[in-house]
Amino acid sequence: MIYSERLAETLMKRFPDPDSYPYLSWSYSQGFMLWGFIRLFEKTGKDSYFSYVKQYCEEHVQADGTVLGFTGVSLDDIMTGSVLAWMYQHTKEEKYRLACNHIRLAFNDYPRNRDGGFWHGRPLEGEMWVDGLFMGLMFLVRYGAYVNEEDRSYCFSEAIRQLNIVFDRCEKDGTGLLYHAYSERPETPWASVINGKSSEVWSEGLGWYAMILVDVLGIIPKDFPGWDSVQKQLEKLLCSLAKVQDSCSGLWYQVVDKIHDPGNWCDTSGSAMFLYTFYKARALNLVEPWKYDEVIRKGFEGLKTKYLIDPEGNVNIIDACDGLGVQLNYEFYVRFRKSVNAKEAVAAVLWATAAVEFDAI
Repeated sequence: MIYSERLAETLMKRFPDPDSYPYLSWSYSQGFMLWGFIRLFEKTGKDSYFSYVKQYCEEHVQADGTVLGFTGVSLDDIMTGSVLAWMYQHTKEEKYRLACNHIRLAFNDYPRNRDGGFWHGRPLEGEMWVDGLFMGLMFLVRYGAYVNEEDRSYCFSEAIRQLNIVFDRCEKDGTGLLYHAYSERPETPWASVINGKSSEVWSEGLGWYAMILVDVLGIIPKDFPGWDSVQKQLEKLLCSLAKVQDSCSGLWYQVVDKIHDPGNWCDTSGSAMFLYTFYKARALNLVEPWKYDEVIRKGFEGLKTKYLIDPEGNVNIIDACDGLGVQLNYEFYVRFRKSVNAKEAVAAVLWATAAVEFDAI
């Protein structure tokens, strides 16, 4: 069975218009899902995958580059711009360049903490979320690499800067694992009054961070200033993730580093993101080619157990939360309601399976 293609076919059947993929017409969830289709198109050359991505882009980008639905109110809102950057790279259509230029302007006045770290959203004063790095940098590095060469130095430098800031603010006890968020406002309900960090290392949040590490390292040249600092973050993260992988299931827990605590459970979404990251790091020669082979094998076998096929032949992804923000404490994370086909988990599984099934290593 080709897991990634069967999942892609299910998505096209359930959402013949990609704009109807939950939860908003223009937001990170569409971008995340469509990047799975982009990767499948790049690996298979199937026109149906490209057409699905192009359909979404055509629905949102007008001839003058206006992007319908884009507000720039949050990093989540910026993420799907990365799909437009890819579409411009692939087609060279002028309207996509203009659209990317429009999205890029959001960074000019985007709010930051005193140390320069991006707020997760304009209304979230002082709050940095590790997932926000994925949302903002997926676009920013591609804009610099593929859309505007004159802006490349800023885009690459800013991406590295943001990753270093969030690492310094959110790392847990030298492990390379990152707490879900940091706030410089002491009155933020979930933030520690001592260091501003949130209470736990949440799997999906850490997964977003993990994926953008390999993405940035794969796009920015190795000789670019600061590249090695991101490489060190990745090495440290993968080392710790390998240690907390569940030995029985091959998956990772909702609260990543509390594998023996009551109520904790293996999260499909974060596990798929980690599997993708391990595999992509190996494919890009960012780690020794043999070091994490068993982690990858066990992770893929575990992920298959969360991939169920119904009597109609459609794929369903189980055991993940849908739309989880920063929570107050451990109990809130492990007791948050699980959903079937949570939008983030479905897209993450598409990314992971496409990588494992098609990337040559």
